[in-house]
Amino acid sequence: MKRTIALTLALLMALLCIAGCGNRDDNVLRVGMECAYAPYNWTQSTDANGAVPIHGSNDFAFGYDVMMAKYLADKIGYSLEIHRMDWDSLPPAVLSGAIDAAIAGMSITEERQQTLDFTTPYYYASIVVLVKGGSSFASATGVSGLSGASGTSQLNTVWYDVCLPQIPGVNILPPMDSAPAMLAALTSGAVDLVVTDMPTAMAAVMVYPELVLLDFADSYDGFIVSDEEINIGIPVKKGNKALLDKLNGALSTLTVDDFERMMNEAIRVQPLETQD
Repeated sequence: MKRTIALTLALLMALLCIAGCGNRDDNVLRVGMECAYAPYNWTQSTDANGAVPIHGSNDFAFGYDVMMAKYLADKIGYSLEIHRMDWDSLPPAVLSGAIDAAIAGMSITEERQQTLDFTTPYYYASIVVLVKGGSSFASATGVSGLSGASGTSQLNTVWYDVCLPQIPGVNILPPMDSAPAMLAALTSGAVDLVVTDMPTAMAAVMVYPELVLLDFADSYDGFIVSDEEINIGIPVKKGNKALLDKLNGALSTLTVDDFERMMNEAIRVQPLETQD
C-alpha cells in the first residue's frame, strides 16, 4: 500500500514537472535577476520611473536590465514577470524552467554556453578597478601599479576569476556574494580594490564619492580579456530556440547607442543608497 501511494505521488510530481518545467507558451516572459546590482537592476518600494513589480513581493524592480526586459517583452508580445533571485541561483533556475531567461548582466562565457544558450549581446562592459581616493593605489595608470594590493570582486564573475589574478602580487581575498557586498568591503577598508565593470563602477562612484574609478582600457598595462568576457547576454534554456530567436529578433532592433542611452538613464535614476 505504501509503495502504491509512493508511486502515485511520484507520478503526480512528474506530471506537474512536465506541465510546469518545460518550455512555456503562455505569453509570459519570466525573467530572473538579483534586483540588487545597480545600475543593472535594483529593488525599490514604488513603481517610479516605470519600475516593474517583483513576483511574490510588494517591491518593484528597475534598472538597465528591467528596461531591457520591458522592451524585449513588448517587442515579442509577451507580458513581463520579474523574479528576484541570488546570482548563483540564476543559471539553475533557467535550466530547470523556473524562469525563462536571466537578464542580469551575465557575461557570455564558453563555460556558461556549455549548459545555456545565449542571445546576442545586449551590452558590452569594459573591466575597471575601484579604489578609495587618497590610497596609494589611486594614481595607478595600469595593473602593475596595483601590485601588493588586497582585492576582491563578486563570486562567479569574470572580474574575480579572470581579471583579479592578472594584478601582479595581488592578495586575492574571498569573493563577495553580491555587488553591494563587494562595494561595502571596499568602502569599509576591508580591501584595497575591487574589480568590476564600467556601469557598476560608474554607479558606485555616484553613491560613494570617496571612490576613484581606474580605467586601463587604453593602456598597454591593462586587463587582458576576450570578447566573450565583456559581452553581456541573456541566457535561456538549452534548446529553447523559439524563445532565443524571438529575443534575438527584438535585440536586432537596438543599436549600441541605444544600449548606452538606456544604461546612462539607469545610472541617472539609480537609488543613491546601498542594497543588501
